[in-house]
Amino acid sequence: MTRNSLMKPANDPLKATLMAGATAVDITPPGSFFLFGYPHVPRYSTGTHDPLECAVLYLKSGQNSALFMANDVIGFGKSFVEDLRRRIKAATGVAEESIMISATHTHSGPIMVDYVSNAADPHVPKVDPSHVKLIADRMLEAAKTAVKNAVPAEVGLAVARAEGVGSNRHNPTGPADPEVPVLVARSLDNKTPIGCMVVYGMHPTVLHEDTKLVTGDFPYFARRWVQDKILTPGCPVIYHNGVSGNQSPRHVTKGNTFAEAQRIGEKLGQSIANVIPGLKYHRDLPITFRRVYLELTIREFPKLADAEKRVEQVHALFEKLKKEGAPSQAVRTAECDVFGAEETKQLAKIQAEGRLKAVAATCSPMEIQVIQIGQWKFAAWPGEFFVEYGLTVKSRVPDTFIVTIANGELQGYIVTAEAEAKGVYESGNAVFAPSNGPRVVDATVALLQGK
Repeated sequence: MTRNSLMKPANDPLKATLMAGATAVDITPPGSFFLFGYPHVPRYSTGTHDPLECAVLYLKSGQNSALFMANDVIGFGKSFVEDLRRRIKAATGVAEESIMISATHTHSGPIMVDYVSNAADPHVPKVDPSHVKLIADRMLEAAKTAVKNAVPAEVGLAVARAEGVGSNRHNPTGPADPEVPVLVARSLDNKTPIGCMVVYGMHPTVLHEDTKLVTGDFPYFARRWVQDKILTPGCPVIYHNGVSGNQSPRHVTKGNTFAEAQRIGEKLGQSIANVIPGLKYHRDLPITFRRVYLELTIREFPKLADAEKRVEQVHALFEKLKKEGAPSQAVRTAECDVFGAEETKQLAKIQAEGRLKAVAATCSPMEIQVIQIGQWKFAAWPGEFFVEYGLTVKSRVPDTFIVTIANGELQGYIVTAEAEAKGVYESGNAVFAPSNGPRVVDATVALLQGK
């Protein structure tokens, strides 16, 4: 099923006000490095299955332009984004507030931010500054190349639906968002694809801690499928992660292998490829951008003794399920609950020591960004939000799509009040309170409506 854009083509078919450029570069650090995403495992890379990628799409209409950058890392710090935006503006003239920098959230790439919840984990190293510098430098060069490559273009917009790629992590029939906005820019003269941008909200966690090869996980295979089957080999596919805090392939995978990552990725790729031939292209779409900042409320943590008791309880349940031979999905969920309880214990300790406010200050106030292309609105949130928040925004403002883990991070999740009451994994790995979710929704809707 598809939902094509309702926008009308330009009145003058020979006139185009749009310019577009794109590129993709390898941002994989050299040598062996720690693969960040799963705690309590000394997981160092032994090779590269597929190079980590920075894919960039540049669009210009009249005096306004936008730069979308999607990157195969688990996340970026707020200060990293601010510094890189300044460098990109100095090199290209693109306004800082019109640059969107997201992470695909692969769990098989380098650590880019020191997460306070993992501070007590002896296996998780500190961020390697040389990796951060290399990635930032290559991202800057990619941005410059995309702007330099810009040519007269037209843009097509449609919405695909991804089926069988993943589901709600806690309940396979629970809230989810299968919509995948697909934007394709192609050259005006010979209709050659310039770049394709998509947004899909799903944790890229087909591959687990036993995988020691660098990889973008299933998004890599999705990008490759679209390139090989419908675009051209090597045509940049800018893949943003949507609202995926409680979205996972856990309930649809048959194993945690590259074969499964390929199967899942190609399912998504096929969904995207299906809508591209029917795209209606436009040559004069206006581009606007705006942003606002929101101060976040720190979560209330239990007393350290209570947090320690919670660790014991969830660990006992995890061991019980393993012993009973429970389904793998239930065992994995219980194991993640152990991780969350341990992280809550660590956060409670840091709060008791008076150090948590300084950590929160590296993330808050959080940036809410909107880049609008024609009637399509791409909103960016840092951190990992539960899908309910994204669905609420979309129900209130049509033609809106939310990119998360963008322009910074929040040291974990923004969960719902219900999820916190249940004590699920994500609520344990959260610095900020669930009450921030509705506030972010309201602030985003106001920004989208120009208020």
